[in-house]
Amino acid sequence: MAQKLSGYHRALDLFEGVAGGVTRDGWDRPSPCAGWTARDVAGHVIGGQYLVRAMATGTAKPDVARDPARYCAGDAMLEWRTARKECAAALTPDALRRHVPFAGLGDLPLGDFLGGYLLEPLIHTWDLARATGQPARLDPDLVHHAFATAHMVAAHFRASGRLGPPLPAPPGADEQTRLLAFLGRRAGA
Repeated sequence: MAQKLSGYHRALDLFEGVAGGVTRDGWDRPSPCAGWTARDVAGHVIGGQYLVRAMATGTAKPDVARDPARYCAGDAMLEWRTARKECAAALTPDALRRHVPFAGLGDLPLGDFLGGYLLEPLIHTWDLARATGQPARLDPDLVHHAFATAHMVAAHFRASGRLGPPLPAPPGADEQTRLLAFLGRRAGA
């Protein structure tokens, strides 16, 4: 199971690195996510840790899209580290075998779910980097795996209004640019 989670943990590490590079005044900058600031993006990813913890423990799932900044109203890095630590503690072997719903595609073990869930912190790492003027180059291996997941879940998220239409990628674009376009983001914007 640890091997299956390595990509998920690498995506969280990447997010943490970018979040750690946000300046004090950077949290209020607009992000590529319409209507969200950098703090909202970070709060959404932090809330995602509480969502994963809820799936691991079988408790009620929080709504991480509504008012996401509430998850990091104070010190965003402290809130991130707390959420990540609490989530990690909940990812026991039994929890990783617990079946959870996967984007309208049925149920699968939480450990397998997390292999696809890396798309969420990965793409929001890019959003946070763009919002705060940091390098936005993502791990190519994670991008490749996230793109496969994006193809599986996009229809469900577009139908529910949580993902906009894809944009055309420039000819000859690399995989990161194609993933971003598929998710409605412009790499150069």
